[in-house]
Amino acid sequence: MNSFRLNDLNRRDFVSAAALGFLGLSFSGSDAFAAEAAQSPVKARAKPAKSVIYLWMGGGMSHLDTFDPKPDKVDQMGATRTITDKKTGLQFGHHLNRIAAHSDILCPVRSLHTTQGAHEQGTYIMHSSYSMRGTIQHPHFGAWFTRLAGRINPTLPPFVRIGGGRGLGAGWMGQEFAALPIGDPAAGLQFSKRQGDVPEDRFQDRLHLLEGMNKDFLGHFPDDDLVARMKSYEDAVRLMKSEDLKSFDISAEDSKLREAYGATPFGKGCLLARRLVEKGTRFVEVSLGGWDMHNDIAEGMEKNGEILDQALGTLLTDLRSRGLLDSTLVVVASEFGRTPEISGRNGRDHYPKAFSCLLAGGGVKGGQAWGATDERGREVADKSMGVSDFNATLGYACGVDYTKVIVASNGRPFQIADKGQPVTALFS
Repeated sequence: MNSFRLNDLNRRDFVSAAALGFLGLSFSGSDAFAAEAAQSPVKARAKPAKSVIYLWMGGGMSHLDTFDPKPDKVDQMGATRTITDKKTGLQFGHHLNRIAAHSDILCPVRSLHTTQGAHEQGTYIMHSSYSMRGTIQHPHFGAWFTRLAGRINPTLPPFVRIGGGRGLGAGWMGQEFAALPIGDPAAGLQFSKRQGDVPEDRFQDRLHLLEGMNKDFLGHFPDDDLVARMKSYEDAVRLMKSEDLKSFDISAEDSKLREAYGATPFGKGCLLARRLVEKGTRFVEVSLGGWDMHNDIAEGMEKNGEILDQALGTLLTDLRSRGLLDSTLVVVASEFGRTPEISGRNGRDHYPKAFSCLLAGGGVKGGQAWGATDERGREVADKSMGVSDFNATLGYACGVDYTKVIVASNGRPFQIADKGQPVTALFS
């Protein structure tokens, strides 16, 4: 079993190894995973997205108030009105007028559903494609993407998470593929400079001492986690001495552009995300919480709708103007939707049966919606898409082999989107 630890296996190798070894299966057996593993992946895209900006709407964003309004159901819509783009016919909640102006490049996915109706579990499966287990932590999609696609810029961290606390990490993949967390996007990359009272020669002496201690330890006690941590130290020092460190400084942007993104942490985070993907970061997640609107959703939407609309509307304009839209996939996602009916507290409760996300850029065919809910937004009525299929679609957009199997340290095989299948029709 140890010979397979964290090794990348192609599909044929994996099936053979499984037949001969740790899974105790024969190739001719009826094992569903082995049968699936024998299938060929969808043909790779000629021009995949190089980077992803993933905007996470923590708390459960209401689909009726954002990307799947029901204009004929006044009782369900409450204070939210519907705006319709004249060219595409796409409809949005009225809080998102700046976003709607980009309808030609937008694709709302209106047929998502999940089995998880609690925040932690819903967040986990959306980011990893797997349900929570007490025996293992599954990697974030961003960790998978950076591992399978590799780095663009060897100096910048390939996976950055802005705001939103700890969140899901690299799991069993280890520290090498973990996200760099940024708390305050306006503060630059903190603790990235050598202390003023420590001269360069002493700093180097300390690094060499630490390296020697670690290598001596590894000589007696091999440890993959320590090896990964040592590599992260090397990456940090290289970044400290690089011009790429300036990518984290949003104050270098024109004041009018900073104002356009908004003075909120989320707006600043979106600006930082653009700066990072422009310089070669693979995956940047920016979080906007506050969508858990059990009470007074009208007030909540006025606040969060404005924040999202200003930041995302400006981000799309910015990416377009810089020629970065085709190479950058923009995703707006949440852990579930909210009840189509407004409660007695003038809010909406958790609703995993049907919800929406939004895709733009990265070769996405804009001006169309994928899937639909019924006339009241209660059930998926057309082109159902599960969480694993959604993540497989993201993997396909980015040109990674969503069927590739990696075996974790516990001997179990995993894929970037579990066994999900991509919706290739969303892309040009």
